[in-house]
Amino acid sequence: MKLTNTLLPAALTLALSSAAVAAVTPDEAKQLGATLTAIGAEKAANKDGTIPAYAGGLTTAPAAFKAGDGVRPNPYAAEKPRLSIDGKNMAQHADKLTEGAKALLQKYASFRIDVYPTQRSVAFPKFVTDNTAKCAVTAKTNNEGRSMEGCHAGFPFPIPKTGYEAMWNHLVRFNGQAYKSKYRNLNVDASGRVTLATEGNSVQEFPYWDASKDSADTYWRIKLMYTGPARRAGEGLLIVDPLDVGEKDRRAWTYLPGQRRVKVAPDLSHDTPNPGTAGGNTFDDVFIFNGSMDRFDFKLVGKKEMIVPYNDYAAVYGAKQDELLKPNHMNPDLVRWELHRVWVVEATLRDGKRHVYGKRVFYLDEDSWAALASDEYDGRGQLYRAGFAYMTPSYDLPAPYTDMFGHYDLVAGIYSLTGFIAETGGVRHTEPASEREWSADSLAGAGIR
Repeated sequence: MKLTNTLLPAALTLALSSAAVAAVTPDEAKQLGATLTAIGAEKAANKDGTIPAYAGGLTTAPAAFKAGDGVRPNPYAAEKPRLSIDGKNMAQHADKLTEGAKALLQKYASFRIDVYPTQRSVAFPKFVTDNTAKCAVTAKTNNEGRSMEGCHAGFPFPIPKTGYEAMWNHLVRFNGQAYKSKYRNLNVDASGRVTLATEGNSVQEFPYWDASKDSADTYWRIKLMYTGPARRAGEGLLIVDPLDVGEKDRRAWTYLPGQRRVKVAPDLSHDTPNPGTAGGNTFDDVFIFNGSMDRFDFKLVGKKEMIVPYNDYAAVYGAKQDELLKPNHMNPDLVRWELHRVWVVEATLRDGKRHVYGKRVFYLDEDSWAALASDEYDGRGQLYRAGFAYMTPSYDLPAPYTDMFGHYDLVAGIYSLTGFIAETGGVRHTEPASEREWSADSLAGAGIR
């Protein structure tokens, strides 16, 4: 893997100690808004122009968009692929493909990657970019990278020096302050049969991005109320993730209607099989990665030009379930891929720690800091799963949206898709709920059938 390290200082390879890791210097931060965008991406085009210069992103909604609607029309619907990659020509593009993508191309003759013109569509509100400039010189990690402090309502590490810093940018990535959706999680087995794992109503909030406050203890919280399948209707789930993971750790509760009570759920993390996908991935596979970073050592490898899912409005908002989910893989006609610069982070299982994955490789979009792809290896070093997130910027906010993602099990020949919203009303950005709506008691009240 050939990587460019033009933005990485010599400190990149230093081991992370338990002491606090400081932010960049004021001189380094001057790159933001100059050669770098406000959140740390390279402004310039690449050498051959296949990645254009950043011009501010997509901030104007298409004429077909209805204000307040949860479904966002595709602003690039008229574009055609500039090339298609399949198993026959993948060798010509191998250096720009994730290992998971290459494995799918080799495994399935019907799998295809249509590469469209690169559109640097990600944009952010001004308060995000302003606060990122402040955070660049104040943010730091503690507790061996697991905790973060010194930043609020901005990206903490726009010029990352460690894998932990890059992953914190992903964990607190800006999706807006709150949003709601009705979703489906679907699994496709080796025979091509589609099964509903769960469906329900999702409410997510990001107190970290409340610009009216100076700080927040919590960066993400989610409440899920299951409406299907019938055997799971009425169940509820509540998860709260803190910035200081070492002191507080994740808090989670479940509601089971048969017992009529809420239970603390300490195991809803790490490699616990995710019941929301019927075990199709792990809890820390959600959003490609989420939760504590205590079980792996995260190394910032460098930056690379990679072909990743991007601007997938057709799949996220426009597809019918039966059209999108095909045997072995998602319908290539509905999945858009583009060439983008990504940060590559390699996570290796720590000595003495347990996880179903022995190594993981994450690909973080330079323009949004969202993880768009991952390769997961088992304890023997065999490629086990490949994850992809289907990013669609919400041009009406503006903010990236990456909550539809999927994982391919390359051993069992099955795959899962999480967060399908195209037939259920899309996603609506909302105002935050009151604090009482985030108590365990509120979970019980909402879960009664």
